[in-house]
Amino acid sequence: MSLLIFSGIVVGLPRGIADLVNTARTERFGVFTIPALLLLVVGMVAIVAFIVFVERSERRIPVQYAKRIVGRRLMGGQSTHLPLKVNSGGVMPVIFAASVLSAPMLFGQAAFVKNSPWLSRTFDALRVGEPAYELLYMIAIVFFAYFYISIVFRPDDIADNMRKYGGFIPGIRPGRRTSDFVNEILTRITLVGALYLIVVALIPQLMISGIHLNHLWLIGSWFESLPLWVTNGMGFSFYFGGTSLLIVVGVAMDTVNQVESQLIMRHYEGFSPKSGRIRGRRAW
Repeated sequence: MSLLIFSGIVVGLPRGIADLVNTARTERFGVFTIPALLLLVVGMVAIVAFIVFVERSERRIPVQYAKRIVGRRLMGGQSTHLPLKVNSGGVMPVIFAASVLSAPMLFGQAAFVKNSPWLSRTFDALRVGEPAYELLYMIAIVFFAYFYISIVFRPDDIADNMRKYGGFIPGIRPGRRTSDFVNEILTRITLVGALYLIVVALIPQLMISGIHLNHLWLIGSWFESLPLWVTNGMGFSFYFGGTSLLIVVGVAMDTVNQVESQLIMRHYEGFSPKSGRIRGRRAW
């Protein structure tokens, strides 16, 4: 399923490149066309690099396993770590937040909403690019990041498994204290992951739809003096928004890791033998 979604997004890349070339050829933004396109390309490369960096980031909790005798064999006594990814929820919080906030846009097309001035203004304020929408979007991403991680990650089960196999975190008592310690770390890094998702999701969206703060009181006059491509967006389809970038980069990294592990397991050297990869052991 992930590869199907990945293919559906990547297939729009040639059309996006053609739109960029057409925009540069027609000079849609006047003298700001070339700087705007350069800013777009540089920003996209920086966002991809930022996504790769954060997706590979993890908080490693040291775990020590005590020595024990099983039959005639001495087992355990090794040091390892418990990896906690910064963005354990992946792209799911962004998808959930966008799905929930798409409901006001759907109800905004109803006849009773259009006939009511108050409801019409309320639903207009919840359109994409409006300050109220962006604020609710950020709050929803943070909420669903914690909600999703609370479902897929259970510190109590991790603490029980560690205690069952004789493992413990140095300086932390096994059991309930270990569960609380893991939960505290997970709460902190989930907030960092949620802020990362907000940045990745909002930057491309603001580039497409612009910053609609020019009609607000006090600060609106300052935004009126900015170029139109800042307040109203760049005016062309951008096929790699925040969600699309997360899916494309995440699926590509997972696919490469899985193929790499299969190659090493089958006694091949992997994709890059000169980079010091460990060769698979031979089974005689």
